[in-house]
Amino acid sequence: MATTVVMEALSPTMEEGRLVEWKKQPGDAVAVGDVLAEVETDKAVMELVARAAGSLLQHAVAPGSTVPVGNPVAYIGQPGESVGAGAPMAAPAGSDTQATQPVPRANTPTSMPPAPPADAASEALGADVMPAAGVAPAPAPAHDGGRVKASPLARRMAAERGLDLGAMTGTGPEGRIVLRDVEGAKAGGRAPARAATTAPGTVRPAAAPPARPIAASPGESFTDVPLSQMRKTIAKRLAQSIGPVPTFYLTAEADMERAAEAREALNALGEGKVSFNDIILKATAAALRQHPACNAWWQDDRIRYWNDVHLSMAVAIEDGLITPVIRHADRKTLREIGAEARDLAERARARKLAPEEYTGGTFSVSNLGMFDIDEFTAIINPPEAGILAVGRIAEKVVAHAGQPAVRRQLRLTMSCDHRVIDGATGAAFLRTLVRMLENPLALVW
Repeated sequence: MATTVVMEALSPTMEEGRLVEWKKQPGDAVAVGDVLAEVETDKAVMELVARAAGSLLQHAVAPGSTVPVGNPVAYIGQPGESVGAGAPMAAPAGSDTQATQPVPRANTPTSMPPAPPADAASEALGADVMPAAGVAPAPAPAHDGGRVKASPLARRMAAERGLDLGAMTGTGPEGRIVLRDVEGAKAGGRAPARAATTAPGTVRPAAAPPARPIAASPGESFTDVPLSQMRKTIAKRLAQSIGPVPTFYLTAEADMERAAEAREALNALGEGKVSFNDIILKATAAALRQHPACNAWWQDDRIRYWNDVHLSMAVAIEDGLITPVIRHADRKTLREIGAEARDLAERARARKLAPEEYTGGTFSVSNLGMFDIDEFTAIINPPEAGILAVGRIAEKVVAHAGQPAVRRQLRLTMSCDHRVIDGATGAAFLRTLVRMLENPLALVW
């Protein structure tokens, strides 16, 4: 009996995946662990592997299709075998499968209806079936055999400026065309395309969905771009937070003169650079250790107070936002936090984080100071109960030792889930944080 291949949950928060490209075609021999297809999750592009051996009998969905977790995508069996109702679900193959591929969810159906022919599946899905990721829709130019890989923002800017994407060389991950390529491009002339290769078992950046105008009129003044899986997840998560979570905000200001002096002294040692962000992360972790009531999750019927501080830090990437986690941040030195933060941020922008590296945070920090933002309010990332919004360090005239003086000041705003954190609780945490930033020796005490 043919075995049904289902869309697996390839990340902890994945509810659906977009099938980017088939790696096996009907009639191909398949062994357990072979890569069948590439799937765009809410965080990256990952590999869907075979859980059974045999021959690939049929694709159930076309490339570009968005498929809920647990739904069939293909069938594996013996050559010439028919695909019928009641085909068993492909079971995990234990150690023979790649470590990056989780087992399908427990409530996945064990039998699936027969799949329609590939052309019928495409027709039935209609507008939801998109071209393979990186394949530009007509009349878009072609790169390297018909492929144009570009971010949604880059596509939009190129369309507005009348630029030819096919004449650009991408400098983003895997040769992808990003905004800076469009901004630096000149009309005319075809630049050489960059070949992109991905080693087996690796996670590569997610290709952006192609721009797809809603109307066929050539004179249309807009371009609709389908949501990426990451943007869908961001929209859903933020709606879950700002609506049902009763949030209040606390703002404080810290004098950063001593922190600036400490940073300059540490950097003068020549043993690696320390940034203000490193100091803020370290101080936040230390303050959470003293105020465990803020290091908590809301769990509907209970509050979970964490004994360890796993600090999430917001990192902006071209298609959205991701929060890599510095685990046991309260136990790490300033230099260890700095090195880990830079490594996580770099791999986050390249979309190369493993699921365990961006889940399980107990409190978040979002820093927009590098964009010259004075202060802002951040949206809580459930189930966490708090997030710290960090503005820029700016010189201000303030009262110091009874006299007006120019001092470097930093504004911090904490968003609190009132179901977990009360006003006095959040204020006490913020006061401790400010004192640590103003007296950086407390960070090494």
